[in-house]
Amino acid sequence: MAVTTAEGHVEWETHTSWYRVVGELDPQAALAPVVIAHGGPGSTHDYVAPIADLLEPSGRACVLYDQIGSGRSQHLRHAQADFWTVDLFKRELAALLEALGITGRYHFLGQSWGGMLAMEYALKYQQHLKGLIISNMMSSIPAYNEYATKVIMPAMDQKVLAEVKGLEAKGDYNNPRYMELLIPNHYAEHVIRIPPDQWPDPVNRTFKHINPAIYIPMQGPSELGASGKLVDWDRSKDLAKITVPTLVIGAGHDTMDPKHMEWMSKQMPKGRFLLCPNGGHLSQYDDRQAWFTGVIAFLKDVGNN
Repeated sequence: MAVTTAEGHVEWETHTSWYRVVGELDPQAALAPVVIAHGGPGSTHDYVAPIADLLEPSGRACVLYDQIGSGRSQHLRHAQADFWTVDLFKRELAALLEALGITGRYHFLGQSWGGMLAMEYALKYQQHLKGLIISNMMSSIPAYNEYATKVIMPAMDQKVLAEVKGLEAKGDYNNPRYMELLIPNHYAEHVIRIPPDQWPDPVNRTFKHINPAIYIPMQGPSELGASGKLVDWDRSKDLAKITVPTLVIGAGHDTMDPKHMEWMSKQMPKGRFLLCPNGGHLSQYDDRQAWFTGVIAFLKDVGNN
């Protein structure tokens, strides 16, 4: 049976955001839908779209969207760096869900930066949620930077690291040599543990279309840690306030500390942890069976009504 898809745009404030619904978004459906938020900030929905394709055959609709400034949503080419805030993306998400008429009965899945957005959104709107899935995102950027400094970078070839750091010190991030070094020595080890010439098309499309006008002000230009306006973001002390059933997904080779993510799950009253032992940051690709088995089991266990 063919998968039903519908696309559209939502007007909110003075902005326009694009979305896609995979499956039938029926308020009377037996299974609550899953809203999926991509990473970045400034990334696109492409790399998380296969999640919807695999969940929909069970009869569960999924909502994908490109966040403002990304992909098929409105691009604000003259926006200044201070325009891009966590609150902006929370307002966008709230407007999207209200327009789709599913407020009050859905699961929310955020991957990477989408996981940060998931935590922020849950802390404000969790009364609407059935369940929350935080995939490959720590609750503290300072802790993430510490992990990068103490674990990720010492494990790299130190000659490669020195050259990468030299380029960063010069601000020479657009030098082709920068990614030439990082793709085999960092991305293939910690981001997606698949040979780069075999990366799936959705991943390549996302990497190709990341918007640096959003990514750099918020995350920072370095791929070995955060230095943008999110550098001090930390919700670790607020995790206990998230009372909806929550699945935190970590991976054995992630850029994010899996032990921290396991700790996160224990701070939430209804938290649980899923480890993808062979995965990197995109563990839905490089440890696919563990990731999808765990997510599907969580959705079934939480219930639908």
